[in-house]
Amino acid sequence: MQKKLLMLGGSLYQTYVIKEAKRLGYYVITCDYLPENPGHKLSDEYYNVSTTDKEAVLELARKLNVDGVVAYASDPAAPTAAYVCEELGLPTSPYKSVRILSNKDLFREFLLKNGFNCPKAMGFVCYEDALAKIDEFKLPVMVKPVDSSGSKGINKLTDKSELKEFVEDALSYSLSKRFLIEEFIVKKGHQISGDAFSVDGKLVFHCFGNEFYNPNVDKDFAPLGECWPFQMDHKYIEDLERQLQKLFSLLGMESNAYNIEAIVGQDDKVYLLEVGARSGGSLIPQVIKYATGVDMVTWVVQAAAGDKIDCSALKGGKEIPICGFWSNYMVHSNETGLFESIAFDSNFSQKHLVEWVTNLKEGDFIHRFRSAQDCIGEFILKYDDLRQMFDVINNIDKFIHITVTPAD
Repeated sequence: MQKKLLMLGGSLYQTYVIKEAKRLGYYVITCDYLPENPGHKLSDEYYNVSTTDKEAVLELARKLNVDGVVAYASDPAAPTAAYVCEELGLPTSPYKSVRILSNKDLFREFLLKNGFNCPKAMGFVCYEDALAKIDEFKLPVMVKPVDSSGSKGINKLTDKSELKEFVEDALSYSLSKRFLIEEFIVKKGHQISGDAFSVDGKLVFHCFGNEFYNPNVDKDFAPLGECWPFQMDHKYIEDLERQLQKLFSLLGMESNAYNIEAIVGQDDKVYLLEVGARSGGSLIPQVIKYATGVDMVTWVVQAAAGDKIDCSALKGGKEIPICGFWSNYMVHSNETGLFESIAFDSNFSQKHLVEWVTNLKEGDFIHRFRSAQDCIGEFILKYDDLRQMFDVINNIDKFIHITVTPAD
């Protein structure tokens, strides 16, 4: 009998997992509160149910008698999927553990309690409580919503006078209306980012690259993308492997995809910043497939359905050497206004552009880049060598021409 999978979300970037589930022969049902999302045109059925309303999704999943629930590239949907699957006895990692990974304050508490490297951090629900504790921190600090992603609502605080503004910004992006303050880690080298996968709680694969930034945007700590291969000493990958396996074991994780961000401090220690219990956004799994041949999207579908996960391509190792030089890139505007057009240098398109994904239309309002919310599309780019990769990344505004009309 054909298995039914409930996909939490039908956004442009979630079409990849919907298409893959269909290719593998599953009956695909999608749900979210945005009926115009393109993924719903690809699924067998669509229901207008919010992916963050776990009781409503549970009722839907029970009514439809689904065999699995997928939260692909969505932080807010990951706890919902785990909750629903746990209630229905479907394949999942523990809801309690996914909730810890999906909330920055709970995650920092867990790391500290279990002996992981962790900066000083505290969770709050209001400005007054944060103000009373701010002098216990050494500035600068990061102010973050506990349950948002893509650098939304995150600010670097260098002066206490900015605290109220940054708390309000963080709370505006938090579903639970909670925020975190943590000491800023001065990084050594590049920040680490990528995806990983566990089977029955065992880390079986990871592919880490390094984030890159634009110093000319409003929030220069918000990454614009990742590049591969990894550009730092491999000892940091080995340290990260040990920490991740310890984390998965303590949390009782099962077969799961993860999006991971980590940083090496000036003390030469590796700090886990984020371990989301879901695949990365920004086309990270797709870049990994080009670079290694490993299709993690297939594994996500198989894990949700409770089917055998085919890891034969790994040949017993957790890494596969990167073939070539690759990056993703958040396409963005340096101006706020109404989108008119975008054009690429012809040499750039022919030599580097592998995929260009967007649903932007003429006349859409776009904002000068602050975080992932202002991304107007995604590139997957390839390069001949390391020098060329960084030359293109550092000068990409020369190759992309976005025309914007100032809004009234």
